[in-house]
Amino acid sequence: MEPLLDAFIAYLRAERGLSSKTVDAYAHDLSGYFSSLGRMEIKTPLQITPAHVERHLAELDRRGLSKRSQARHLSTLRSFHRFLMAENISAKDPTEDLERPKVVPRLPVFLTLPEVEALLAAPDVNRIQGLRDRAMLGLLYATGLRVSELTRLSINDVNLRSGYLLATGKGRKQRLVPVAERASKIVRQYLERARPALVGKRASTALFVGRGARPLSRQGFWKLLKRYALKAGIRRAISPHKLRHSFATHLLEGGADLRRRARLRLRQKRRGLRGLFPNPPRVISASCPYQPSRGVRTYFMSGAAA
Repeated sequence: MEPLLDAFIAYLRAERGLSSKTVDAYAHDLSGYFSSLGRMEIKTPLQITPAHVERHLAELDRRGLSKRSQARHLSTLRSFHRFLMAENISAKDPTEDLERPKVVPRLPVFLTLPEVEALLAAPDVNRIQGLRDRAMLGLLYATGLRVSELTRLSINDVNLRSGYLLATGKGRKQRLVPVAERASKIVRQYLERARPALVGKRASTALFVGRGARPLSRQGFWKLLKRYALKAGIRRAISPHKLRHSFATHLLEGGADLRRRARLRLRQKRRGLRGLFPNPPRVISASCPYQPSRGVRTYFMSGAAA
């Protein structure tokens, strides 16, 4: 069934626009699935029954795979079998009636306000790299972007005058994200005082650049974050995703209720974006700004740039 795996992987890349890391995870799960089916002497998808899938999942459980990983694995199998049905290779989905393993939700880990304040103050703004790093940290915290979305930004994705940026997320889906006045200010300082020196005479459209004017990578930002966390006196493990949790948690602490939080992502028509970006996508989901009242929340998240 290897040719089917190749076709499915091509579909994930071309049709769904998934990242290489996500595609690799799908491929890994399906390779294990095919090996398990081989031991059951299954040769074609038409032979697969719900019992075969259940035996495979039971094998994963015996190997000590967590319920969360089992649930993700089942989601991969569902996607694969639905693909086979869409391609008229199979007439039914053997995973359709299987229950998803129950997963106990993990509580999000986030930084306290004093820790965020210390982290954002850690870069040395007398150095051009420090200006860049402060802008990246501040923008990540102020917008709740994923680190991949942050490092993927181009200079054409940011409109500081209007206080918005265009983020490209999973599956190449785009959304309009508000940028608070203070965050806009530190990004503008980076653009005026640091980026020209980092780019030099090279051509680059990346917003945040490293050596050779190349876009700063996710791994590069992870290293910066860990270094500044130590400098800020944060001894526990930290990751870019924890800054996302901190962004959401501090919004709620500032008074945003869950209903308002659920309405942070809106559908926007093309006409409403023409004034912000020359070629906006047809439909974008946008995040509405929330204005906390004090501390670092006011410093980075109060209003849009003037």
